Amino acid sequence: MKNTSKYLGNELNYINKVLNSEKWSSTEGTWTGRLEREFAEKFGTKHAVAFNSGTSTLHASLVAVGVKPGDEVISPALTVIMNTSATIHANAVPVYADVLPDTFTIDPEDIKRKITPKTKAIMVVGLYGLPCNMDEIMDISNEYGIPIIEDNAECYLSKYKGKMTGTIGDIGSYSFEGSKHLSCGEGGIIITDDENYAEIARKVGGHGFKNLKADEGRVKADLNIFQNPNYKRHDEIGWNYRLSEISSAIALAQLERVDELVDLRIKSAKLFLDVIGECDFLIPQKVPDNFGHSYWTLGVKYEGDKNIGISWQDFRKEYINEGGDGIYGCWSVPYLEPVMSNRNFINRCFEIYNDIYYNRGICPVAERVQPKIMQFKTNYRNLELAEMKAESLYKLIRKYI
Repeated sequence: MKNTSKYLGNELNYINKVLNSEKWSSTEGTWTGRLEREFAEKFGTKHAVAFNSGTSTLHASLVAVGVKPGDEVISPALTVIMNTSATIHANAVPVYADVLPDTFTIDPEDIKRKITPKTKAIMVVGLYGLPCNMDEIMDISNEYGIPIIEDNAECYLSKYKGKMTGTIGDIGSYSFEGSKHLSCGEGGIIITDDENYAEIARKVGGHGFKNLKADEGRVKADLNIFQNPNYKRHDEIGWNYRLSEISSAIALAQLERVDELVDLRIKSAKLFLDVIGECDFLIPQKVPDNFGHSYWTLGVKYEGDKNIGISWQDFRKEYINEGGDGIYGCWSVPYLEPVMSNRNFINRCFEIYNDIYYNRGICPVAERVQPKIMQFKTNYRNLELAEMKAESLYKLIRKYI
């Protein structure tokens, strides 16, 4: 079967060029810089800064927009734990906004209800590839003066009313983790038009070297200066969040094909959507008018327990028996994960978190929807395989309608 690998472009060619060079570190190399320039150009922003994960991008973004210890950061109640952990990395307090029952994305009205004088950033998530309602969110940002971080780890090339997601808020964050549209195993990148945000974020990810700038990630660009024993190197505290040259080379090759990679996911999702059709127990994530969906995965709300008398788990087993490759469950609501509900997170900074508690009922819509969601795979290497899996789903649906 053709196109059996995701890495069909210049990945190997670029890796060999890195290995044959004398510069493997992003502290003095050029591949990471090239990736950043071409990523910013692709998404139409002034600056891009690469990182070693899509979690470190969020941490750096929070620091860049001015989040301080004890500040509050609002994020959706239906997403991975990483939005929470990045907030805690910044010694800030996670605050959860509920989601809309049909799109599963953050509810702007609940954002407003959760804002306090301590709110210093709002992280919104393009869940499964679907943009949030950015007009309402940016109105909130402007009214309260709170910066918006768009977590677009799952939302490559999606558009909101003609605008590229990731370019609407103050900072856009992307992941290069292995399951994402564009991947190099592990990695991430932020984009922004704000030079100050880009420089701060780069220093957060680069040990706080003082010569790092918004568009310069090489700390050893001038060895005559860098190797002077009297040279003072650091003016901020930072972490080692840099993306390696080899990972950057792979991501760059993927970036060259990102339109093709995203299009394949969209076409794969459409095959499943066509099969689901008028099925009353598989309700797809709603895509409002003028919202572009890039389908990192196909999110579907399962109502089979009441409509056909089959449990979530049993329907998944039957799909596998028909030749399907399984259905992924949606991550737990973050504040119901043991690290939050059992309050293990307070060990991060007892003084800040000692009086912070998270209990069931904070975001009832998310708690109600999350157990029902089925995530159908779209990460196929070719449409022929996607067609086979969609046909397996069709056969299963026909048993019940």
